Amino acid sequence: MDAAGVAPHDTEPHSGGGLAAKLNWLRAGVLGANDGIVSTAGLVVGVAAATTDRPTILAAGAAGLAAGAVSMALGEYVSVSTQRDTERAALRTERHELAVMPEAELEELTDLLEGKGMSRDTAGVAARELTDHDALAAHAEVELGIRPAELVNPWAAALSSAVSFTLGALVPLLVIVLATETVRIPVTFVAVLLALAATGTISAWLGGARRGRAVARVVIGGALAMVVTYGVGGLVGVVI
Repeated sequence: MDAAGVAPHDTEPHSGGGLAAKLNWLRAGVLGANDGIVSTAGLVVGVAAATTDRPTILAAGAAGLAAGAVSMALGEYVSVSTQRDTERAALRTERHELAVMPEAELEELTDLLEGKGMSRDTAGVAARELTDHDALAAHAEVELGIRPAELVNPWAAALSSAVSFTLGALVPLLVIVLATETVRIPVTFVAVLLALAATGTISAWLGGARRGRAVARVVIGGALAMVVTYGVGGLVGVVI
């Protein structure tokens, strides 16, 4: 799963600088942690329903954590690499157009700035000054929503996804392994739901959404996942 939810250019996580881009990265990290919590909790609760053997539960949980982190990292790397390739292709095209038809590109930049609310005269002056300073950067930012000096980094995205997933996955894994057999599953349920409430709260704050609704979604979803896997694990344990 792609925790970052990468999408084109100026409105999504990896393409801009400043506070908005940082908040989008943080939001992607929170979503990655949420995935780690839910998927690992479902796995270890299901295994714990089938067996009380602590090493077996630990092995299953650790394997799920590793597989999930690698999958998240790989998915993010492929997605962000594709975005970066698209951005580089767009910049090559823009660089070529600036070289072969600079006047037409200047007129285009003027039109774009005018469309943003400037008067025609002001847009013309601004377009000329921006072109004189750095024509490619001006067109890339205004026309394409790309900052040439801040192209997306697939390695950083992959590492961020892997780390956030791992941190989230450690919550149910550590709780279920450290808890005693008699309270193992209920304590894990409580710990997971509290962790999900925390990620839901942070997500709501970052997205400016209603806290109650955001928390309810992740908590109910996480609880449902654990109930289902617990039931499956219990059935498998009985059959075995």
